[in-house]
Amino acid sequence: MRKPADTAVPILPVIAERWSPRAFDPEKTLTEADLKPLFEAARWAPSSSNTQPWRFVYAFRGEPFFDALVDCAAEGNQPWVRRVSVLAYAVAKLHSDSGRPLWHNRHDTGIALGYLLLQATANGLAVHPFGGFDSDKVIAAANVPEGFEPCTGIGIGFPGDPDMLPERDRLRELGGRERLPVRDFAFHGKWPSESRE
Repeated sequence: MRKPADTAVPILPVIAERWSPRAFDPEKTLTEADLKPLFEAARWAPSSSNTQPWRFVYAFRGEPFFDALVDCAAEGNQPWVRRVSVLAYAVAKLHSDSGRPLWHNRHDTGIALGYLLLQATANGLAVHPFGGFDSDKVIAAANVPEGFEPCTGIGIGFPGDPDMLPERDRLRELGGRERLPVRDFAFHGKWPSESRE
């Protein structure tokens, strides 16, 4: 299923095509070779002082660790998360090796994740980043060391049939895509007085 963005001006096709589905094909699988280009794309993301604070922990559906990672997801996300081929969590390093706080760690990890999402889209995969998960559970399940913080869950797989989703998710899957207009977040000059959000 495709849901290309209705953009106001032309943009890169891979950006227009990227969206976050909940319907994943529970029969199809991925391999390490399928994931390698995604992590290679993330590898080349920019970061403050080249600190590269991102880390990813992941498991393939069918592995015991996959079930442990599914259990970290919020209850409302678990029905669709169980169908992804790979479940990952992006984790950000909090301090440099010298102990300096990495104030841009989440920002940099987000850029790396963005690169991963676009590469996955270009490769014909479906990817859904999500924030509904228990960070403490991820730390415990994945043995995340002190000094690192889980940021985002990531479901990766192949597009599936929306009819397999619960009603609420199915309606969202089939609905349109909406975004704020550019004028609401890009201000030439000072912040407009009528927009304080």
